[in-house]
Amino acid sequence: MLPSADAIARHPHLAEPQRTGWVRVDLHSHTMWSGDSTTTPDEIEEAVVASGIDVLCITDHNAIKGAAELAPRLACRVVVGEEVKTHAGEIIGLFLSERIPFGMRPEEVASIIRDQGGLVYVPHPFDLLRSNLAEPALLDLVGRGLVDAVEALNGKTSLGHLNEKAATFAAEHGLPAGAGSDAHVPDALGAAYVEMPDFDGPAAFLESLSQARVVGHHYDAPRRWRPRIVPSTTAE
Repeated sequence: MLPSADAIARHPHLAEPQRTGWVRVDLHSHTMWSGDSTTTPDEIEEAVVASGIDVLCITDHNAIKGAAELAPRLACRVVVGEEVKTHAGEIIGLFLSERIPFGMRPEEVASIIRDQGGLVYVPHPFDLLRSNLAEPALLDLVGRGLVDAVEALNGKTSLGHLNEKAATFAAEHGLPAGAGSDAHVPDALGAAYVEMPDFDGPAAFLESLSQARVVGHHYDAPRRWRPRIVPSTTAE
């Protein structure tokens, strides 16, 4: 898909040419099923078309129902994910088939993700203003071989050096670097993503991610927002 002129105006990097056989993947996004996002299904549909994203990882907080329901109706492919709150911070599971309960230990969550055939992705690892995974817990997971990739660029992390620290950490530990908008509003979708060879399934996704190019920046464009009531959801 090609991004709209409005999306390019907000996020100029979307105008950059894309390699043949590669896809744009936003690894981290939210919908109204997250609770702290008001983005409705209709708005997600419009934002996907406008952004030109080819693959969207929907990673709602402690829920997968939104991702599962949106997958057949979006113009892009959907990876069902979940941003799970552990007792030591957040972990994202990608390619999930079942919701993971919150509040467990990081290694327990990572093991459950792997048992589902999914990938363990660590978001905003050093951003203390977010529910980042505490560094001792992150190092423990890496030592156990339970981390598949690290978010090297998070669109909501306002301090650039924290994204740089995450990118350095991924490189030092031989882990693929990912990027995501962490969009909680429609206009933010596509603010950060990766370009990577197309893939089919979790193993191929991880292999492609190791060749990916991280694209984007933190949010520096105005985002339209209006208070409104959205339909109630259940965290499933």
